[in-house]
Amino acid sequence: MFKIQYYISKIIKKLRFSSISQSLVHTTSKIESGSSFVLSSMKKHSFCGYDCDIYYADIGSFTSIASGVIIGGARHPMEWLGMSPVFYKGRDSIKKKFTEYELPLLERVEIGSDVWIGRNAIVLPGVRIGDGAVVGAGAVVTKAVPPYGVVVGNPAKLIKYRFEATTIEFLIESKWWELDDDDIERFAAMCREPEQVIDFMKNNK
Repeated sequence: MFKIQYYISKIIKKLRFSSISQSLVHTTSKIESGSSFVLSSMKKHSFCGYDCDIYYADIGSFTSIASGVIIGGARHPMEWLGMSPVFYKGRDSIKKKFTEYELPLLERVEIGSDVWIGRNAIVLPGVRIGDGAVVGAGAVVTKAVPPYGVVVGNPAKLIKYRFEATTIEFLIESKWWELDDDDIERFAAMCREPEQVIDFMKNNK
């Protein structure tokens, strides 16, 4: 009985579909149901989980985004007299419009390749997350995250790097995520030992 209920709930979850608008998503990547993906792009072998809101973002390859993540989006104009939608252009939750000024241009979010963003994290507009970085669950990212950096908390703070500096430098230069799938297959079995992969790459240039 439990298995039947589980599969029914999974089916219902999937039936909600995703909302993808004015965006480019590589054929090998996936936007799960319940998620909005607007004016954004996602390269190969990446995904975002359920119930994500992603706006004005460019996402690299092999990047994993957990459920409930919010990336980019509009902001209320704090520098104006009032921040209410009654003062700016666009369809909103309220109908009244005193003026219809254009909002300031939104800053795009840039998310590198081989990035992992944990559940319910928030990435603010204009933030750059470097290749190989990790954003902890529930983190609120307000500023740039360096390549292979690990950030947690609100506001998110750097707590460590995934690898030592020389390894990070090589991986960034290698851009392994841009290789053809056939080339990646050659060292995929070594993925648990990055140093082995590095040796392989050095010996097979």
